[in-house]
Amino acid sequence: MSEAAFVDLEADGRTISLEYAWVEPAYAPLADGGTMRREGADPPLVVFLHEGLGSLSMWKDYPQRLCDACGCRGLVFSRAGYGRSTPRRPEERWPVDFMHREALRVLPRLFDRLGVGAKGNRPWLLGHSDGGSIALIFAAAFPDAAAGVIAVAPHIFVEDVSIASIAAARDAYRATDLRTRLARYHADPDSAFFGWNDVWLDPAFRDWSIEPVLDRLQCPILAVQGEDDEYGTLAQVTGIHARVRHSEIVVLADCGHSPHRDQPEALTRAVADFIARHPKARANEGGVS
Repeated sequence: MSEAAFVDLEADGRTISLEYAWVEPAYAPLADGGTMRREGADPPLVVFLHEGLGSLSMWKDYPQRLCDACGCRGLVFSRAGYGRSTPRRPEERWPVDFMHREALRVLPRLFDRLGVGAKGNRPWLLGHSDGGSIALIFAAAFPDAAAGVIAVAPHIFVEDVSIASIAAARDAYRATDLRTRLARYHADPDSAFFGWNDVWLDPAFRDWSIEPVLDRLQCPILAVQGEDDEYGTLAQVTGIHARVRHSEIVVLADCGHSPHRDQPEALTRAVADFIARHPKARANEGGVS
């Protein structure tokens, strides 16, 4: 992964700075002395969208491992409020539609600034948890802008188990070393934690859902979830398939809410196979409009 850089964007009436990094795959040598990447080749791009407490650094080495396995490039970034990106203002409370705002306002501007999709090659979106929901919203709103979505432990509606686990996380943040551990990945851990925790525990959030949005999805969709996910039941991924009949589901055994940490090899195999079976999905002359 390259050294992290920063890009400035206008969002919600202010300028925010987002940290990001590119990932280049390690190409295997060929018998003729070359590599798997031939001159002029344009490998697929996978954009990694982190979860509600995630960041660029919290992915650790998984983006590199996946890109090596798939022969893809990668783009990893921290949303505002996370990592070393612009933190949430102390008095700021995220609105119930914060994931829609990320998908419809911030992500298109980030792609424009970084040239994602500029050559007509649509990126694959790999989103985890809240990031998976953001990926689905984006792909539904901009059907010509994404090659496909890998939604890992996504949320399409709010479940009791989600609220219970998020409330337990709040208790842990106050009573244990969770804040110290999160400080390894966030310059302002309070910004990251309470931005996510407060909105999810807002009573108004109980009615949040992206189910109607799913009907507009046209690109390939892979929905992945662990059997032991502590933040959601399998109703999340089966709910996707009920509305998007061309979607595919992978359920991983011995796996909680973070398949890239609990079952990284199984997740990588599923993603690599999925991308390989849709080689034409990323070809497009359009973009975000």
